[in-house]
Amino acid sequence: MTGFDFDGFSERLLRKFAGRTSRRSMLTRLGATIVAAPVFPLLPVSRANAAKPERSAEAKTGFARNAQTKDDTKCDYWRYCAIDGFLCSCCGGGVSSCPPGAEPSPVSWVGTCINPDDGKAYLIAYRDCCGKPSCGQCNCDNTDRETQLYVPQLNNDVIWCFGTKSMEYHCSTGVLVGKAQ
Repeated sequence: MTGFDFDGFSERLLRKFAGRTSRRSMLTRLGATIVAAPVFPLLPVSRANAAKPERSAEAKTGFARNAQTKDDTKCDYWRYCAIDGFLCSCCGGGVSSCPPGAEPSPVSWVGTCINPDDGKAYLIAYRDCCGKPSCGQCNCDNTDRETQLYVPQLNNDVIWCFGTKSMEYHCSTGVLVGKAQ
């Protein structure tokens, strides 16, 4: 039983193609393709449905289904979906402020949390407060949509005291940045 001669078939096909086209016409087609390619994303496409993320109960993560908006000293507070560390709201600070004597880190990691009151997603910047010994109260390790360490801005396993006077970690805050798109 003989098999299909792919090499011979490919050679005949390419020879026919080369006999009917010139280098100049191929360069013209290649140039037109390169010029036209950036225009394709501008074509009118209905993105209305694609822009609306699914926020039904089934699509929400376990954290989002059980989140609450009343007590910011509990790990299930809605802004804490990706926080890791001691809550500054239990250590003399607030949800978005460091306690006296602690310095906020100029860098942060981010998370997208769903507010159960309005069902909308918000971007939260988690910032460590540094310069004092660890608070030791209200330790939370929420990993909702956490990524691997090779995407550090979305990973909560790093001590984020870079750029402060002291690398000593005290507690973490969850600053509301705005609505997620």
